[in-house]
Amino acid sequence: MNIAKRIFGGGLAQRTFWLTIGVLLFGALPMLADRYFYDNWHNPNVYNLDWGRLMRVMGWAPTWMIAALAMWLHERPDNALQAKRRAWYLVIASLAGGLVAEILKLLLRRERPNVLAGDYSFRLWSENPLSTSGLAWPSSHTMVAFAAATALARLFPRAKWVWYALAAGCAWTRLASRAHFFSDVVLGAFLGWCVGWGVWLALRPERNGEGVEA
Repeated sequence: MNIAKRIFGGGLAQRTFWLTIGVLLFGALPMLADRYFYDNWHNPNVYNLDWGRLMRVMGWAPTWMIAALAMWLHERPDNALQAKRRAWYLVIASLAGGLVAEILKLLLRRERPNVLAGDYSFRLWSENPLSTSGLAWPSSHTMVAFAAATALARLFPRAKWVWYALAAGCAWTRLASRAHFFSDVVLGAFLGWCVGWGVWLALRPERNGEGVEA
């Protein structure tokens, strides 16, 4: 059975169960590999390279706002209402990915890898309780990138692997720059995918069918 159908195709209890399993799998298990990736996957010059900068902006929500505007302008003459729904879907999915990431950072409060040279450090609640600056779990860039990729995979399913490859590239640069642990980007990727699907179910931007699996 398709994973998305298993998670999102049932009722609230079924969705909650599978999402909990997913968070445990993609949040806790990757922590076993955090030290390995910190020690062996470092590229301090990744953002000095053109492709590295390109990958990073995949996790910047305004990138997808611009893409949504272009999509709306292109599709509006054929079906104005559907064009608006599709454009808003991409915008809301990317923004929701970033918002959920920031909320989770405030709750989980794990700091970036460079604070203790690859060991875990958690910020006290008494220290900047409403600021996410320096917090890392999950990666907000990765969540935005995967939420947008999931949205685009629903809107343009024949090119879905292009969108997911760009999102994975964004996650890799966050890992290689040591801005995040491996578990930060893995959890961010899973939750970004969930956000993209959740916004789809809430908005239903395609009124004539569900499209293909993403």
